[in-house]
Amino acid sequence: MALAREVNRRNDFTLVVTTSPRAYYATSRVFRGLENIHVGLGLHPEVAEAKAAELDALVAGIKGARFVGEVGLDGSPRFRKSLELQERIFRAVLGECRQQGGRIISIHSRGAAQRTIEALATARDVGVPVLHWFSGGVTELRTASRLGCWFSVGPAMLVGEKGRSLLSHMPVDHVLPETDGPFTTERGVALKPWDAWEVCSTLSEIWAMPREAVEKQLQNNLRRLLSSQP
Repeated sequence: MALAREVNRRNDFTLVVTTSPRAYYATSRVFRGLENIHVGLGLHPEVAEAKAAELDALVAGIKGARFVGEVGLDGSPRFRKSLELQERIFRAVLGECRQQGGRIISIHSRGAAQRTIEALATARDVGVPVLHWFSGGVTELRTASRLGCWFSVGPAMLVGEKGRSLLSHMPVDHVLPETDGPFTTERGVALKPWDAWEVCSTLSEIWAMPREAVEKQLQNNLRRLLSSQP
């Protein structure tokens, strides 16, 4: 709880995504009263097989959840065998988000960018899809942008040339900072939520903007994202 209180003090807004409905309710209890920390209701595609029995709870919970995440698809070799199940879960989530007037949704799409975008295009009007650590191609990125998707980028994503190249094609007003912590590390130390702002130096270089302007842009993006939620 000491770390949570520190996050609440240092960050005006932090979204904590969850891997399952049970994790969502447990995490929400832990962070209750910390007004700057928000929890997303999720069912991570990596655990689709293990958590499929929680699908009904996931869909039912969307009505009372302000944020949904992490959800989506993972077509990497380790999880490809469960793609059909993942897609059934993901489409159920998107359908309920649309039914409830839209939600801000943190979306995983590793190894399945095209399939993820197709699901979003079919569902339509699901709210605000935010593609977390997008790793598809530029053509897919542009299609996602036309669909109104946002993109969250973190320090680890921008270490490699591909991530930096993808960033250069993202609309500046649809980018948000993230860490993907505690699963990402820097010099062996897990990234903390406030480390999301480390992306500003790279964004400043790629966008050819002063760091102060980048920080202001990201803050404005976040305010606009939150105000756009139904």
